Amino acid sequence: MSDRQKNGWNEYSKLVINELERLNDGITNLNKEIQSLKKEIVELQGKEETIKELKSWKQSVDEVASPTQLKELSNSVSELKTFKTQSVTIFLIVQGLVGIALALLKFFN
Repeated sequence: MSDRQKNGWNEYSKLVINELERLNDGITNLNKEIQSLKKEIVELQGKEETIKELKSWKQSVDEVASPTQLKELSNSVSELKTFKTQSVTIFLIVQGLVGIALALLKFFN
């Protein structure tokens, strides 16, 4: 082999080695990115499980009572408390009137 062929091969081999090193660095960077993406996927799967649990819990709560039903129930309880107060008051007034009427009957007899 002549010197010219050896120099050409040396330059070409250096070029090939540099290109292989560049490709190796690119593959290393891609592997790092893939690992990062895998971590993010695992985190997202964990969040997805949490969301599924919350959705299931919400459905269970909604089966018991919806917010509208709870508001209606609160209004009904409030109306019943008012009715109870009014009925007890009326009962006491009627009891008092009956007591006074009996006392007057006894007094006049």
